[in-house]
Formats: sequence, C-alpha cells, structure tokens
Amino acid sequence: MLNVAGPGEPWGDEQRESAQLKLAKLKGILIGMDSVLVAFSGGVDSTFLLKAAVDTIGEKAAAITAVSPTYPEGELKEARSLAGLVGARHIIVDSNELDIPNFAENTDKRCYYCKSELFSITREEAASLGFKCIADGTNADDARDYRPGRTAASELGVRSPLQEAGLTKAEIRFLSRELGLPTWDKPSQACLSSRFPYGTRITGERLEKVALGEELVRSLGFRQFRVRYHGETVRIEVEEEDLKRFLDDGTRRTVVEGLKSIGFVYVTLDLQGYRSGSMNEALGK
Repeated sequence: MLNVAGPGEPWGDEQRESAQLKLAKLKGILIGMDSVLVAFSGGVDSTFLLKAAVDTIGEKAAAITAVSPTYPEGELKEARSLAGLVGARHIIVDSNELDIPNFAENTDKRCYYCKSELFSITREEAASLGFKCIADGTNADDARDYRPGRTAASELGVRSPLQEAGLTKAEIRFLSRELGLPTWDKPSQACLSSRFPYGTRITGERLEKVALGEELVRSLGFRQFRVRYHGETVRIEVEEEDLKRFLDDGTRRTVVEGLKSIGFVYVTLDLQGYRSGSMNEALGK
C-alpha cells in the first residue's frame, strides 16, 4: 500500500506543516540555484521536483530525459505528458547503457556506470543551453539503500534538492497530491536493469523479456510489482495484499502461460512480496 498522507488521513497538522516548511526550503534552494536542468524520468520524485522548479523559477527550469533500452517506452510517453502538464521545456536525448564499458557485465557498481553516462550527457546539455545547475530526484529516504549512482552524481556536481530539503517519499507524495500532480500515488519505478541479479549479463533480448513480462502483469491490474530475471526462472514480486489475488486460478494461469510464451521456463512468486531494491539483499551475503 502506498505510504502517503493526504487531507483527512492519519497525518496530523504538525506533520502537514513540516512538509510545507520543507517545500518552502526546497523553493529557497531552487532560487539559489538560479537555473536548473532536471534529470527527469516521470516518476514521483522527479515530477514533483520539476513542478516545484517551474513554479519557483519558471523558464529557468527544464527537464531532460535519456531514452535507452532500460527505459520502458510507456514511461517515456508518460514523461512527455507530465512535462507538458507542469509547463516545462522537455529535452530528449539518446543513451544506450549496453554500450557503456562495465555496465552490461552487471557488477554491483552497475548503477555508477549508468549514472556517470547519464549525468555526463546532462552536463553537456546544461552547458550548451546555459543552465547553471543539474538536479536529480533523490529524496531523503534514498540514503537507506545501496545506491552507487550517488557517487557519480557527486563526482559530476549533480545536486539533489529534495534530499537537501529533507523531503521524504511520503512527504513528496503528500505535497504532490496537494499540488494536483497525478503522480502522487504512482507506483515506484526503477530502470529495467534493476531486475537482474548482480553478475547476470544484461542484454537487449533479456531486457525485452522483462519488459514484456511486466506489461503482462500490469495488464492484470497489479500496480506495484517487479518481474525479476533469474535465467530460465522468473521471480515475481507483488505487494503482500495482492498475493492472494495473484494466486487466483485464472490470474495464475494467465501469468504462467504468458511468461512461458515470452521464453521463461519456470515461473515463481516471491512470498515475501514486493520490496524496492530486493536484488541488493544478496550483497551482504
């Protein structure tokens, strides 16, 4: 279930006031940046950041999205729509992580190589267009997970205004709802490369299988889930409250038949349920 507080929900006045104070702090940070190019995926965090930037500094804020094999086509379409909704200039650039040395090998530094490429492209665009700063949607909660991409951001001078303002995911969802953003309850997203265990080579064919698998699960009405690639086996994570519905005979058969037609041999359901960054659980072992 999405962790968000809105009017009439469990949060009290003190919590709502705290979120508003952090929003004011965010706006102060953006004013200090003067002009900013936002690395924009169309997710909850980057959409909120882009909206706040446009509301605060107007045309001095713009969005940039990198199109690549790990970025689902549906997400690009939605990102275009969201940028238009908040009134932001939207720049589209091409990138192919599979061509980046060390990325396809999928070591535990994969995210570092990916972000280094993305932010290098973004820096070039920012310089050519006259933007003083680059920003991403990292929030205050992200420090709890293993994120080597943060090192790349630091090396390339990328700012994280949401994190600087101390905004948590729940607060961002709450404020997004207050601002009328349709992303306030959007499921958390991550690039398709996060569906592969470290050490499993990432290829275009494998990315396509995962993308097709997730399209199938989404078409059955599941919102927050992951289709994880384990060679011939696919491991599906859905939220705990969806486990029973997933095991309904009709749904189960549809998923099994669909995933086998895509090319998987074995279809499994993770009984622990959906959790962000579950592939990182193996790192400590």
